[in-house]
Amino acid sequence: MTRLNAIHGGVNLAQGFPDFDPPPEIIEAAARAMREGYNQYAITWGAPRLREALARKLTEFNRIPTNAQENVTVTCGATEAMIATLMAILNPGDEVLIFAPFYENYGPDTVLSGAVPRYVFLRPEGPGGAWVFDPDELAAAVTPRMRALIVNTPHNPTGHVFTRSELETIAALCQRHDLIAITDEIYEHILYEGREHVRLGSLPGMAERTVTISGLSKTFAVTGWRLGYAIAPAELTVGIRRVHDFLTVGAAAPLQAAAVTAMSFPDAYYDDLVAGYRARRDLLLPALRAAGFRVHDPAGAYYVMTDIADLADDGEDDVAFALRLIRDPGVAAVPGSSFYSRPELGRNKLRFAFPKRHETLEAASERLSRLAVRA
Repeated sequence: MTRLNAIHGGVNLAQGFPDFDPPPEIIEAAARAMREGYNQYAITWGAPRLREALARKLTEFNRIPTNAQENVTVTCGATEAMIATLMAILNPGDEVLIFAPFYENYGPDTVLSGAVPRYVFLRPEGPGGAWVFDPDELAAAVTPRMRALIVNTPHNPTGHVFTRSELETIAALCQRHDLIAITDEIYEHILYEGREHVRLGSLPGMAERTVTISGLSKTFAVTGWRLGYAIAPAELTVGIRRVHDFLTVGAAAPLQAAAVTAMSFPDAYYDDLVAGYRARRDLLLPALRAAGFRVHDPAGAYYVMTDIADLADDGEDDVAFALRLIRDPGVAAVPGSSFYSRPELGRNKLRFAFPKRHETLEAASERLSRLAVRA
């Protein structure tokens, strides 16, 4: 969608990357690291100073006791952390439970690891239209071959923030069936209206069976730096590090040095981060509603899922509508079917990303207003 958007000169609200610069302090820290000689391989599983900074964060902020030597693996983005984890823990024929809609890589990563994905659905049927799962459906999805489940919170693409009660249900299921929980928490600092980000690995009985994945991309607007990490029990970390070594050898050394600076930012940085994304959300959502989209308000992350039923022509699915939207009025979004294993489940949905400058969102809003005029 980004490529097609460039061809048509549209406003890109498809791919989830900021169109603004990261904090200048970490840009300078990266440049300084290169000048100071951090230009060769770091230790395969992460520079010691960065692993120590991550261990402090996970222990103090995430409430997951973490040892830099035994539990931390620095990877080339959270995406690599996910595939390395799955390849480390899965055997051919194992099954992995995934909540759908889902970030596009989870299903393919499972297949590449020789396992079989199984799906439980989130539906916008909770309080205020929150995307929730049916606990009975979740319990029924577990089979004797189930080895792991993946939880993404705050959630891409829906913006759902899993509640403590939901995560306690998942934790009980994992302990009952001896499942490994893999959490993708890349949007952990982007929460609205005072929502609480609960770490599954911090719940009783879960530290020893949870791999917590996150990274710097979203929190510090450095998606191109590809810096992620996996926090896991020591016995799982051994396998994750082995797979990571053969996948990528290691993440960029000067950027790891700069990440140490990022990890030292004060609480005020995170307050400003949330305020900035809340303002962007509150700029885009009214424009989508005015254009005729049915909007599901996100509680976290920086995406919004919409329903196009009132805008699509007869017989027009999400892909056709998204292509038409790029051509005229010139706004790029992601077809909802890309977030489901069965495309028909997303045929009436479209995802917009709002990690953009206000000028970008205002331009998109002006273009989207033309849909309402035509309607």
